[in-house]
Amino acid sequence: MTSLPSEIITDILVRLSVKDLLRYRSVSKPWCSLIDSPDFVKSHLKHSTDTYSNTGLIIRGYDLNWVDLHNLNSSEKLIHPLDLNGGMGADVLGSCNGLLALINIDDDIALWNPFTKRYRILPIAEIEFPTHGFTFCQYIIYGFGYDPINDDYKLIRLIQFYGKDHDSFDSEVKVYSLKAKTWRRIKDFPYYLRYKRVYGVLASNALHWVVSRKPESDVSNLIGAIDLVSEEYYVVPQPDYVDGDFHMNLNVLGDCLCLIANYTSNPTNEYWEYCKADRVDIWVMKEYGVKESWTKLYSVVQSDVMSSFSFVIPVAYLKNSGDQKILMNQNSKKFISYDLGRNKADDVMIPHVPDYYEVWVCLQSLVGLGGKDGEISAKKAEKRRKRRLKKELKRKKAEEAAKTKDKRDDFLSKGFKLVL
Repeated sequence: MTSLPSEIITDILVRLSVKDLLRYRSVSKPWCSLIDSPDFVKSHLKHSTDTYSNTGLIIRGYDLNWVDLHNLNSSEKLIHPLDLNGGMGADVLGSCNGLLALINIDDDIALWNPFTKRYRILPIAEIEFPTHGFTFCQYIIYGFGYDPINDDYKLIRLIQFYGKDHDSFDSEVKVYSLKAKTWRRIKDFPYYLRYKRVYGVLASNALHWVVSRKPESDVSNLIGAIDLVSEEYYVVPQPDYVDGDFHMNLNVLGDCLCLIANYTSNPTNEYWEYCKADRVDIWVMKEYGVKESWTKLYSVVQSDVMSSFSFVIPVAYLKNSGDQKILMNQNSKKFISYDLGRNKADDVMIPHVPDYYEVWVCLQSLVGLGGKDGEISAKKAEKRRKRRLKKELKRKKAEEAAKTKDKRDDFLSKGFKLVL
């Protein structure tokens, strides 16, 4: 290999998995420098994206699990950096280029590369409450993505406040820049978020939510977006529906923004995900921003395999099927493989999938977290994890010893004698 030109060595290495590349860093100092270089990291990421390789799923129940999209027969449990007490769950705020944004029950937030094991804990961003009648903080929503112009990863925190009259709202939007390593406030979000538990959908360097103009509006749902480069807000045009009386959901399929039209027997019900769906139409925007490029891929109806579903959400195209087979999430309880050519659905069994889950597509990458300042390395992360587990084990032993002592003291206080 040493006699090969550097260009050929690079061309070979960009085709490998992150696990192999981390191992090959120890081959020599030149290889280590090459694999760690920003140019190689970007080349490896581009090759994985272009060839649809190194792609998988992050499945969240209580734990986080990684499943290779090209081999759905196995899964791997991931130990995330916010697992502070040896078992604390974390929510995924977004996935982009191999990085995950995580939050735990204590509102600690981390950006994490689960494949290099490196992570960064974000500083706390104070909430600036409005001063004119908006006393209720209704909900906090996040979105995570990449700004290619400034080569920066950004986490958006969007807070909406409800007015006392329930017909008005205010918002606060802050952006964390991985490059600057700080939070800053930007223009308020001008739309009302329709769903309280949905994080931003990333497509074409923008984050998307289902919104309306005002809380009590009867107007059809809109697709509100924020451009991660300009940080400006806009509304995405929608297709011309024959029947527009449905619940809207968003996702990304391949590289395209995806719209899910859920037709239920009760379209005005706020908790549409618990209603039985009559039909679900799946649309994709093949040329972003162009209304005429919306294409309805298929409609899903009740069948023997997919009987009595509330919703189905397309997750990803399956490997080696081109754009013919789609992995779908049915009711967040099971996976379905849908064959567009045959118009047929089959169950997909993935090991260790919980009874109820959330799922994100994630790309394995070497993407870093802004340098050594505040970035925790894999070795340091493992040492911290072992210290946390040791501390937790010591705490549990102390609790058990205290309970045993309390039982013994209670036993003696009742006049019984302890015979040794």
